[in-house]
Amino acid sequence: MDVVDAWERYAQGRTPRRETNVSGARTWLNWTQYPDHGPDESTLGDLQGRTVLELGCGTGCNLAHLSTLGATCSGVDIAPSQIKKAGARWGHLPGLTFHTAEVTDYLSRKVGPFDVVLSIFGPVWFTDPAQLLPLIRKRLSPGGVLAFSHKPPTAGTQPVETLRDDRVVTRWDYTQEEWSASLTSSGFSDIKVETISPPEGKGTGTLLVRARA
Repeated sequence: MDVVDAWERYAQGRTPRRETNVSGARTWLNWTQYPDHGPDESTLGDLQGRTVLELGCGTGCNLAHLSTLGATCSGVDIAPSQIKKAGARWGHLPGLTFHTAEVTDYLSRKVGPFDVVLSIFGPVWFTDPAQLLPLIRKRLSPGGVLAFSHKPPTAGTQPVETLRDDRVVTRWDYTQEEWSASLTSSGFSDIKVETISPPEGKGTGTLLVRARA
């Protein structure tokens, strides 16, 4: 309950995503912590007719964009208020569902298979990879894609404890090499890890990881 409370309080302080981006689009995918920056959904390959699961979907804005591209999408978030907001804003879109759950509990059920699993500054950053990655691998279809992003590590090998409101949450700040090793040991291949440079004047980039089942 403490973890749920921590993320619920964090979610309540978040600013909703604006209605349109700089190009005037109503839906879009954002891998980094900066608006209108970084690669788009092409990182995930062709999405038409694919099944997609987002871990830590928040208010559903990234997943809603993927549904407009022809994917059948499911989103999971531990914070009930996030799922409520996601349903209110995006519930009218076909092939898009949202679920309140802790991700390891959700993945331990008979769900999937999924062609794509993604996490943007989400549970892959905040859940023990030794526990989470094998669960994701089990729910991916053969050749399925896992892609996730988070801030690059700043203090060497992790995990570390970080504050979310007044609650402590563990974060796995893995390096590129550590993610490659962990993904390989969990049965993934074709692993690509890169650091996306920040916009001019910003000091922190974004680590983007992609692998196949």
